[in-house]
Parts: sequence; C-alpha cells; structure tokens
Amino acid sequence: MSGLPIIDQSKCNCCGLCVTICTRGALKIEGNVVKAIPVEDPDWCTMCEIVCPNGAITCPFEIIIDEDGNE
Repeated sequence: MSGLPIIDQSKCNCCGLCVTICTRGALKIEGNVVKAIPVEDPDWCTMCEIVCPNGAITCPFEIIIDEDGNE
C-alpha cells in the first residue's frame, strides 16, 4: 500500500487534532503547517481524516476487511 494522507492547506487551520490522533507519527506540525511524513509502519488507520474538523485531510487509500474480519 502506498500514499500518504493528502492535506489541503487551504482548509487546514493547524488545530493539531490529526497530529494528536496519529499513533504512528506520520503527521507533524512544522511552522504553521501540518505535514504528512513517511514512516516505517504507517498502519493506515485513516483516523486523521475522520477527526479533521475542516475536512482538510484525504487518505488516498481505503481499508478493506474481508468476510473473516481480516484487513
């Protein structure tokens, strides 16, 4: 799986919720800008997209769970 979350800087108010929720450290605030950074094991949880109050984050991947409940 590839791709990092896409952050629309025109919508982002740099509140930091996405950075706080990211357990893998794939998002960081640098200056007044949130950036997605490559990490070894990103986990692709999509929580950053869910918690963003402005809809500024889009995850270019989706999680598919098969009938057995496996990702």
